[in-house]
Amino acid sequence: MTEVKTQELLKIAKENGAPVYIYDGNKIINQYHKLLNAFKPLDIKVKYAVKALNNSAILKLLNKEGCGVDCVSIFEIKLSLLAGFEPSQILFTPNCVGMDEIRQAVKLGVHINIDNISILEQFGHEFSNTIPVCIRINPHILAGGNSKISTGHIDSKFGISIYQMRHVLRVIESANIKVNGLHMHTGSDILDANVFLQGAEILFDVAKDFHDLEFIDFGSGFKVAYKEADVTTDVEELGKALSERFITFCKEYGKELELWFEPGKFLVSEAGYFLVKVNVIKQTTATVFVGVDSGMNHLIRPMMYNSYHHIVNLSNPDGKHRIYTIVGYICETDTFGWDRKLNEVHEGDILCFKNAGAYGFTMSNNYNARMRPAEVLMLDGKNHLIRKRETLDDLLKNEVDIVL
Repeated sequence: MTEVKTQELLKIAKENGAPVYIYDGNKIINQYHKLLNAFKPLDIKVKYAVKALNNSAILKLLNKEGCGVDCVSIFEIKLSLLAGFEPSQILFTPNCVGMDEIRQAVKLGVHINIDNISILEQFGHEFSNTIPVCIRINPHILAGGNSKISTGHIDSKFGISIYQMRHVLRVIESANIKVNGLHMHTGSDILDANVFLQGAEILFDVAKDFHDLEFIDFGSGFKVAYKEADVTTDVEELGKALSERFITFCKEYGKELELWFEPGKFLVSEAGYFLVKVNVIKQTTATVFVGVDSGMNHLIRPMMYNSYHHIVNLSNPDGKHRIYTIVGYICETDTFGWDRKLNEVHEGDILCFKNAGAYGFTMSNNYNARMRPAEVLMLDGKNHLIRKRETLDDLLKNEVDIVL
């Protein structure tokens, strides 16, 4: 981390307090255009996965660049509409929701993506060929090596199995459903372009039985760097290989289709920094703990997914290296990192968790009656507060006072 970036982050922490989430808007924009350029000459459509980071300022930023969105709840759809997205820019990919939510999405005019046969049948009986739909396929590919973030394997709840396609085709024919898109998302942290190509061949084979397609959606799963020298998805290599194969497929299919992707982490993860203050240094017989003013209520990924976030001491960047275990203030085991080498840490120092832009604030909660932190957007040399820190009033506002 450069000296300039370190000082700017410390300035934000001083002005807004800690803990605080900080996002580099220019990094998000650069990632978006990096993905577009990787697939030239194809004009791919990018649908940002809103669940990764749903602050309205981030949505507006991506909307301004021409990006679309992928939403997984009716409320993400409404957030996106309020942020300025047109219904035509929104893909709705829910899981295990009822028809009531599907009906609301249809009324709002967004693209519907269906991932189970029961809902497909109900949708067909209700809307017939009046509303085109996309179908999410489960290709039975274990991608990324972690079953918690892989969504295309045989035991996943997501998507309709490729082995059920004959059933799907019968439902479509009997209910006169128009299918205008096929979708696949195998999960996160995919390194090998061959995983995408393997999935592509499955989708291309399935597509032969669908004659009204307008797009094919490959989801996402591009791996970003969490550690120094981490191996990441080579999007340029993937773009070249998949674009060539997609162009060939379109010729075989008989018309040009659109190629869609739904990146979340790829766009926002590396743009995010999570700053916390050191409350206490606690030495035991075996470990030196650094206790900070945050916990898994603010950043759950290390405990939920065993994920790694690189941690640096912004307050003492030149200090002697020592080994610490960084823990939170929640009354649970909420360890951010075991046996990490940090520049010597003192109480009151500001630590920075890198790669915190995706699934950080959006998965935060109020466990232990702790308040969620503020969010700040850095853009073109200016810092913008885009969410105020919660107060006790925020925690209590939906409670109903009763006389006991």
